[in-house]
Amino acid sequence: MNPMLNIAIRAARRAGSIITRNIDFIDRLDVSAKSQNDFVSDVDRQAEEEIIAVLRKAFPSHGILAEESGASQGDDYLWIIDPLDGTTNFLHGFPQFSVSIALQCKGRLELGVVYDPLRQELFTAERGAGAKLNDRRIRVSKLRGLDGALLGTGFPFKHHQHLDAYLATFKALSPMTSGIRRAGSAALDLAYVAAGRLDGFWAIGLSPWDMAAGVILIREAGGLAGDFAAGDDFMDTGNLIAGNPKVYHAIYQTIKPHLGPALAK
Repeated sequence: MNPMLNIAIRAARRAGSIITRNIDFIDRLDVSAKSQNDFVSDVDRQAEEEIIAVLRKAFPSHGILAEESGASQGDDYLWIIDPLDGTTNFLHGFPQFSVSIALQCKGRLELGVVYDPLRQELFTAERGAGAKLNDRRIRVSKLRGLDGALLGTGFPFKHHQHLDAYLATFKALSPMTSGIRRAGSAALDLAYVAAGRLDGFWAIGLSPWDMAAGVILIREAGGLAGDFAAGDDFMDTGNLIAGNPKVYHAIYQTIKPHLGPALAK
């Protein structure tokens, strides 16, 4: 196994241990609001500190982009970290959250880890080597379109100006599918697309740490991921479509007329 992937797995597991140790003590945590409906807890901070400590020990020259502590410059390598994707779920005891760690080199995603500490499901991928769940190879679903598809999504809760456009895309997609799920952890949703549990996914206004690991998982599992112009700028725009190739193109074609000028790029 790629030694960098090994280190990322170690970091994710240690963060996961911090999360699970605190699941029964949520009422004792120090929680603050970063913005409306966007929270951070002691567990987010401690898990991030643990991840960074593991990565810094192994790769002191690498850069880091982390949700809670921000960016620190380094060499050509950049670790993109979400220590607890689904903080609101965690704080409510809703069992859908994950640790997400990705590595980028010169702007290209090289590896990704998404770890669900409750189910002890470890999703991993490295460029050119495929994607795995707990060491078992995974692939995106084989569905040939939206008919019968199960999609994941995320509400634009930090970007209310796009809510009407989002609802228009939801309204367009909903009658064409067998169901749409909004579970609250984009990283885990994307891992589920890679594993074929979801056929596709779309969202507005995600952050790089929400997407990076999940995107390489999907690509290495045979799927596609792109922005709302079917391009590769999702890390900058925050707008993402992902899925198996047929479902990806079907989502794109369906939502394109409803995006408006602010999102159709």
